[in-house]
Amino acid sequence: MNKPDITKLLQGVRDKKTDIETALKRLEHLPFENVGYAHIDHHRHLRHGMPEVIYCEGKTIEQVTGIAKRMLAHKSDILATRASEKVFKAIKKLDSRAAYHEQSRAIVIQQKQKKLTNGMILVLTAGTSDIPVAEEAAVTAEMLGSAVRTVYDVGVAGIHRLLSKRDDLDAARVVVVVAGMDGALPSVVGGLVDKPLIAVPTSVGYGAGFSGLAPLLTMLNSCAAGIAVMNIDNGFGAGVLAHRINILGEKSK
Repeated sequence: MNKPDITKLLQGVRDKKTDIETALKRLEHLPFENVGYAHIDHHRHLRHGMPEVIYCEGKTIEQVTGIAKRMLAHKSDILATRASEKVFKAIKKLDSRAAYHEQSRAIVIQQKQKKLTNGMILVLTAGTSDIPVAEEAAVTAEMLGSAVRTVYDVGVAGIHRLLSKRDDLDAARVVVVVAGMDGALPSVVGGLVDKPLIAVPTSVGYGAGFSGLAPLLTMLNSCAAGIAVMNIDNGFGAGVLAHRINILGEKSK
């Protein structure tokens, strides 16, 4: 029996690998599922490392549950934001693992428990009224796999409260600061830390706060370096960005 041609065998392996890589590249952009009222992006996790998120405000319960049902059929994790208790009860009927985070109004279903990162995201709020937005950031980041610690009500009106949390600030890899009213807390924290800081303005405050516009402008005009600013009340966006920064630290080790 003749010995196999090793060169040809290796070439065959290389060709097969190339075909698989080409197929995966194509699959990164397909498929989506058209259910009439939505085009569900089932392969978003291949591109982003996370599934499509269901934003519930403006959708009917039937639309939300319809999207969730199709995602669950594809073995996808579920994160539904700005969800009411009625929406949660409807999704709970689809999957008993559904958990409702009341303060953030987020619904989470995980196919399997994730191992949390070594690096930690610290979420701070200026006041107690900012907690719902902060919780949206915390729940989002944790659902994606980041370790999260929260410290609430440490605004500049009593700066000693923030300074007492120096150990938490030092331990964090990324800091998310959520504030309404004058929106000054991110600038103060930005002057104390040497790590990425994500500022989130909230719509909390009196009339001159213009439903979050005043703290948004304060944060955009901060003289502290290294601050990224999210849109008003966008805790979800802050959670995603904080997680992406956090996992870069995991990969660098």
